[in-house]
Amino acid sequence: GGGGRGMRVARSADEVAGAYQDASAEARAAFGDPRLYLEKLIEGGRHIEIQLLADRYGKAIHLGERDCTVQRNHQKLIEESPSPVLDTEERARTLDAAVRATESIGYVGAGTMEFLLDEDGVLRFMEMNTRLQVEHCVSEERSGIDLVEEQLRVAAGQPLRHSQDDVSLHGHAIECRINAEDPENGFRPTPGTLEVWEVPPLEGVRVDTHVAQGYVVPPHYDSLICKVIAYGDDRDQACDRMVAALKGLKVEGISTTAPMHVAILESKAFRENDYDTRAIPGWPA
Repeated sequence: GGGGRGMRVARSADEVAGAYQDASAEARAAFGDPRLYLEKLIEGGRHIEIQLLADRYGKAIHLGERDCTVQRNHQKLIEESPSPVLDTEERARTLDAAVRATESIGYVGAGTMEFLLDEDGVLRFMEMNTRLQVEHCVSEERSGIDLVEEQLRVAAGQPLRHSQDDVSLHGHAIECRINAEDPENGFRPTPGTLEVWEVPPLEGVRVDTHVAQGYVVPPHYDSLICKVIAYGDDRDQACDRMVAALKGLKVEGISTTAPMHVAILESKAFRENDYDTRAIPGWPA
């Protein structure tokens, strides 16, 4: 399930039965389906996903890959494209395979295939999310294609307007998910009223949000309050624009995760790609 729900690790044969029972019970309670599957555990990998779009006439295209390695408790914090660690050959091979797989199962709509990049540089398939994901904006910025519009057109029975040759990916895009949480206090949720909410108008920066000054962040739902997307000619420019945007974001009345994202983006580990899914670069465990 999303965010690591229904997942357990068994490090020996003796742990399999207990882990299976625990995961099955959680899956039944959360999803009404206790069925499970087993897969090889890869620790310390990079989380890579591929954005796909397919129509009902057997045609599918990809809009490149995204790197979603920066996570906390299996929840993505930062997404970027292209992946700074994927080599050209593996990228081309996997993108092509993902399109062929999507076509072979007759998939229709927007979807994402997710992989783990192991220590040998091989992408290992994890799952396919059959929906438009939070981080689709990253692919939109690099391709110039509105995925929401294209998904609606496909759902209405129209064929894809773009061939793979039409898809041209440029520059580098990064997205930060800003939550109403206090990262200095164990990521405690901080519901309350947005007494001040000001978004800086900066070049290459897009902010997707449902909130405004005076909005009350409720305690009952997901704490995401906005997505900040920065685009640049290269990764460093995109990072610098994101840092400027987050430092210019004025929020009063609640705490947010923006300061944590700044620390990550300014860290040596993030800038030099010296991290994996086991820890947040630039932020204490």
